[in-house]
Amino acid sequence: MDLFDKFKIWVSFIFLISQLGHGFYLPGSYPHKYGVGDTLSVKVNSLTSIETEIPYSYYSLPYCKPEEGVKDSAENLGELLMGDRIENSPYQLKMYTNETQIFLCKTKPLSSDEFEMLKKRIDDMYQVNLILENLPAIRFTKKDGFVIRWTGYPVGVKVQDLYYVFNHLKLTVLVHKYEEPNVARVMGTGDAAEMIPTVDPGSEVPGYMVVGFEVTPCSFKHKSGSLKDLEKMYHRYPSAIECDPSAVGMSIKEGEPIAFTYDVTFVESDIKWPSRWDAYLKMEGAKVHWFSILNSLMVITFLAGIVLVIFLRTVRRDLTRYEEVDKEAQAQMNEELSGWKLVVGDVFRSPTYPSLLCIMVGNGVQILGMAVVTILFAALGFMSPASRGTLLTGMVIVYMFLGIAAGYVSVRLWRTIGCGDKKGWASVSWKAACFFPGIAFLILTTLNFLLWHSNSTGAIPFSLFVVLILLWFCISVPLTLVGGYFGAKAPHIEFPVRTNQIPREIPPQKYPSWLLVLGAGTLPFGTLFIELFFIMSSIWMGRVYYVFGFLFVVLILLVVVCAEVSLVLTYMHICVEDYKWWWKSFFASGSVAIYIFFYSVNYLIFDLKSLSGPVSATLYLGYSLFMVLAIMLATGTVGFLSSFWFVHYLFSSVKLD
Repeated sequence: MDLFDKFKIWVSFIFLISQLGHGFYLPGSYPHKYGVGDTLSVKVNSLTSIETEIPYSYYSLPYCKPEEGVKDSAENLGELLMGDRIENSPYQLKMYTNETQIFLCKTKPLSSDEFEMLKKRIDDMYQVNLILENLPAIRFTKKDGFVIRWTGYPVGVKVQDLYYVFNHLKLTVLVHKYEEPNVARVMGTGDAAEMIPTVDPGSEVPGYMVVGFEVTPCSFKHKSGSLKDLEKMYHRYPSAIECDPSAVGMSIKEGEPIAFTYDVTFVESDIKWPSRWDAYLKMEGAKVHWFSILNSLMVITFLAGIVLVIFLRTVRRDLTRYEEVDKEAQAQMNEELSGWKLVVGDVFRSPTYPSLLCIMVGNGVQILGMAVVTILFAALGFMSPASRGTLLTGMVIVYMFLGIAAGYVSVRLWRTIGCGDKKGWASVSWKAACFFPGIAFLILTTLNFLLWHSNSTGAIPFSLFVVLILLWFCISVPLTLVGGYFGAKAPHIEFPVRTNQIPREIPPQKYPSWLLVLGAGTLPFGTLFIELFFIMSSIWMGRVYYVFGFLFVVLILLVVVCAEVSLVLTYMHICVEDYKWWWKSFFASGSVAIYIFFYSVNYLIFDLKSLSGPVSATLYLGYSLFMVLAIMLATGTVGFLSSFWFVHYLFSSVKLD
């Protein structure tokens, strides 16, 4: 098998894995061509608000329902976890056919509950999210001479103690003419190629693709006399409807119905299919991202200089002196030695709670591996936000399959600390499989009860809970145990020096060592500070995040900074004869999670100050705690492994009698 064949196999394997999560989406793939007059179905997603962060079903409000009944669209795991509930709608469009004053329905007189719910949704600034051909409806407004882009449109607006609902929509569909009416498409099948004509060569019927979807909402007071003869959906409203976004007319009152209408206009656009998501994925603040990366590079260079000094000047010089003297002089020198060489008989002494350390390091490897693989695939375009839920689905799948790495690392580290003893490896593997998922399950279940109580679509359905538990115990746990088995079979890492039976007394320190450890987290935090703002805005402010290339670079820089910080702190500790470096090396870089949590609280107070209600704040803090725990395990693992390598390398050069 030559190199090219191996490359094809790996490409096929990667494609298969990405398809498991419906994640193979490259902008420009799968264009759908429609003929003039073909039906276009508009779908609706959950109502969302940055005021509460609690999504609700579209049909929880008294909106018109389709004649065939409400039907759920097929949703993947990621969409369900994100709270998306995509359903059909009564809005029916015909390709390249402009229509005006289309009547949808007149609701029943509003009950007191419906009236109060509408007022509450308007107060909380809930947005209606329409979808056409996988494109969310986009709305443009002007403010201070700038055009602001929004996704969706508000349920209504409050003006002088009166509530107005947006009951007339002006829909604009941007279409692009299909450019290959008489060109054959080539499909690769093995080593040959099959020519498949896309359109009958004799046909000149043009086809169009949807490349944009815009909405302008209006509040229009329909005349009661004009509505008397309109009982069927899609009839034409008899009088003209003036859609003025700056004016309001349809106030809601208890006991009165609401009529809904819409217009649709098709506009031929120069936007091509591969570029139709540019309006949503437009990268803003590129200079800020570059500034963040340059700032991180400066921190890395500074730390790298310190590490270089440690290796080349201090460690190498000490080792050279230590090895060049004869044994008699060495014995005399040992009495005068100070610093890291004095802890040679204690530096590999087993830490407190060794099994917990092994479990946390194993989970950190699993989380870090998931982050690297997911962000890399997203940067390559395989997990575009254009394919909803794919990113979250991919993260869950990658995390489960990396359970084998968590088990392997946990057990091998356990055997290394135990000097090769295999006893208890199954218990360590089982705990590694349940530690982080168990904490995550506890947090999500608690938050889910709050969402269930609020009747929110953000609540995970019971059936999905069962699926997640089955995935956990049927895939993740067995793979972790398999990884633990291989870790038990693999040779443990032998310590280069013997450990004394009696532990050495650690001299009193001038300052608490843990204070320095906690302060070390400021450097990794400075690396991801800017990118963290964009990520938080994407999660909580409804903005689309698509700068995964920047995120991947920041992740690499974060790993380097965590390794350097932990290495420097470990050397400083053993230089003052503090040989308890195991946990301190983990938290030296893992302490960045503390600063991220403080930043999350700051973001809640100053950027999400409109977040209303204790339920919303509890949800925010719960999800933030979940994120912070994952970051602590990943960054702490990087710091511990780099320090372990450094200490092993350092003392492997020391010769003992």
